[in-house]
Formats: sequence, structure tokens, C-alpha cells
Amino acid sequence: MTRPTLNAIHHVAIICSDYARSKRFYTELLGLEILAENYRAARDSWKLDLALPNGNQIELFSFPNPPPRPSQPEAQGLRHLAFVVDDVAEFADYLTKQGVAVEPIRIDQYTGKPFTFFQDPDGLPLELYQR
Repeated sequence: MTRPTLNAIHHVAIICSDYARSKRFYTELLGLEILAENYRAARDSWKLDLALPNGNQIELFSFPNPPPRPSQPEAQGLRHLAFVVDDVAEFADYLTKQGVAVEPIRIDQYTGKPFTFFQDPDGLPLELYQR
């Protein structure tokens, strides 16, 4: 039997603690485009579909009283979400000027490319990785 092929990542789903705050962060600060926004009354939940320029998507969800994400020590499961940028230093400077704490820029020892980390409003680790 021939193994089927995974072609790309379609979306990443994120559950936030404060929908309005996270919506502002991902749309206004990071500049993601809103594709759709839906309130699901049966679940008392918002679902916001966001697009990156290359077509990848992030689904932002809200639910009543979600448990916090364990970050320290790092737990099993998805570790972080990385975004490709043209210039890590430029984007890190922009975030810093917007009041977002950004780690010092490091160089990937295997690729030689610069990268750094910052966090969304709920502490989800986000990475900037240079093209």
C-alpha cells in the first residue's frame, strides 16, 4: 500500500483565556487577517479564523474557564508556534516597542539562522525564525 502524503499544515488552534485581548494581539499587533469570526452559543465560545500571507491559518478559540497551559517546566505536547519573518531583529524591535518582552536573538546552530521567542497574552511561546 502506498503511503499518502501530508502536504502542509492547514491551521494551528489556540485556546485563549481572554478573547478580546488575544484577538487584538493576533490581529492588531501581529497583523493576521480575519477570515471569519463566529460565536458558538451552545459552547459559549468564540472561534476566530486568522490567515497568514502564505495561506496558513490560526484558529483562536475561547471557552469558559480553560485551564492554564503548563509552560515551566515544559510539558509534553506542542512546544511552540514559529513564524517565518524576513528580519528577526526588525520584528523583535517592533514587538519590544509595543511592550512585548522578547528574548535575546540567538543563532540556530544547525542552520545559522537567527531566531527568538516571545509569548502571546496567555504565555504561549511564539518564535520568530528568519527566512
